[in-house]
Amino acid sequence: METSVLKVDPTNPESDVIGRAAAVVRSGGLVAFPTETVYGLGANGLSAAAVAGIFEAKGRPSTNPLILHVSDASEVLNVAAAWPATAQTLAARFWPGPLTLVVPKRDSVPNIVTAGGPTVAVRCPNHAVARALIRAAGVPLAAPSANRSTELSPTRAEHVLKGLNGRIAIVLDGGPCSGGLESTVVDVTGEIPRVLRPGLITVPMLEAVCGRVEVGTKSEGVARAPGQMVKHYSPRTPLVLVDRADEAERARAAASRLGLRAVVVGFDLPLTAASMYRAMMFEPDQYAADLYAVLHELDNGRYDQIVVEMPPDTPEWAAVRDRLTRAAARE
Repeated sequence: METSVLKVDPTNPESDVIGRAAAVVRSGGLVAFPTETVYGLGANGLSAAAVAGIFEAKGRPSTNPLILHVSDASEVLNVAAAWPATAQTLAARFWPGPLTLVVPKRDSVPNIVTAGGPTVAVRCPNHAVARALIRAAGVPLAAPSANRSTELSPTRAEHVLKGLNGRIAIVLDGGPCSGGLESTVVDVTGEIPRVLRPGLITVPMLEAVCGRVEVGTKSEGVARAPGQMVKHYSPRTPLVLVDRADEAERARAAASRLGLRAVVVGFDLPLTAASMYRAMMFEPDQYAADLYAVLHELDNGRYDQIVVEMPPDTPEWAAVRDRLTRAAARE
């Protein structure tokens, strides 16, 4: 299969480009598209055969459910059997945006989307290209990140091609994604909302709207949301996490003594020797926006090791810490 890359205006997408991509979705094919978080790999979310194509292209395990994307909150009842009051409250505040809500699913949603579970994860993205594609296709889009399973999520079209070139029909190139990390996932099926995956919408932001929320998954047979795998969001280059800048430098020096080429990612690093250091902004939103792009770049840099200084353990940094922890995990 030849993958076509179609440039598209990220704020005012051209109707002919969107129409071409929507036709692929309606015919059961796969289209990668930008959102405000990362690039998604979209298929007709109501077609089991089309969704199976996502799992095949990504090499994704069938136990890892997908998120259904809608263009407007009014469309959720096409896929949700119930819409709890908490879901309504959170959607009214954060949709369109980087928040995914887990609710009871309709029978029309194929089991392959939900890993056979009784709930479905739904999101309304805040990106003109994504919403235009959903509207033109006329169906909710099942869409995980547009990369091979467990590998780095893409925030630019070239990142998508790194893993999926020749495996999907179209990449809609709308430029870099502004948010940089996957959406916050909140299960609203219980009495108290539960954060299953941290993201750009933080726990304090959620609690300001709906009161107390819990964090973490419960022991259950079926995953209710993506992002639960121990190893995920990983570069091919081994990633090592440390708590402080001096520990990062010692790790880099130790690697060098072994003849290994290591690079340090952190804060307040030397401005010289750019090949050995990559300084990041000490600001959660900017760090999140830059993280995957930086890791993609370093992953292509022929390093033997990437050493990352962890950011603070605070709610504002929870999503970044989660992604780094999973990226550094060993299978």
